[in-house]
Amino acid sequence: RQDQLHNVSSIFASNKAFAALKENGTVVTWGKALSGGNSSAVHDQLYDVERIYCGHAMAALRKDGSVITWGHGAYGGDSRNVQERLLDVEQIYASDAAFAALKQDRTIVAWGHSEYGGDSRAIQEELVCIQTVQATSSAFAALREDGTVHTW
Repeated sequence: RQDQLHNVSSIFASNKAFAALKENGTVVTWGKALSGGNSSAVHDQLYDVERIYCGHAMAALRKDGSVITWGHGAYGGDSRNVQERLLDVEQIYASDAAFAALKQDRTIVAWGHSEYGGDSRAIQEELVCIQTVQATSSAFAALREDGTVHTW
């Protein structure tokens, strides 16, 4: 990997892996595969990346607002169940084993381990008009424009 680690603009770390975002928007990963250290399954999708978010898996936000995930599937590395909703994303938040994406329409999409905030279905209708989100190691809190806070 050392020969690939040039023209790097940012580096990111999950619990046991690293990712380097290169100036050209591509990504180099190394470390424990389940923690995101092996991105070979999505390598051809890791272009035009703006930022990488990490827990026990990794999620890349691309410039077009789409999201690419890899690493431990149950901990957010597998986003197939919500992939069709992961468009027009502005920001991603990470707990230890889940992710929450804030979309341009101010709604939230969550995925990953349910005990770490990966399942927001119980309050999904409340997750509208969101200003910002905060994450702990095992939960998320969303602040709505009306000043109310919703956690999951």
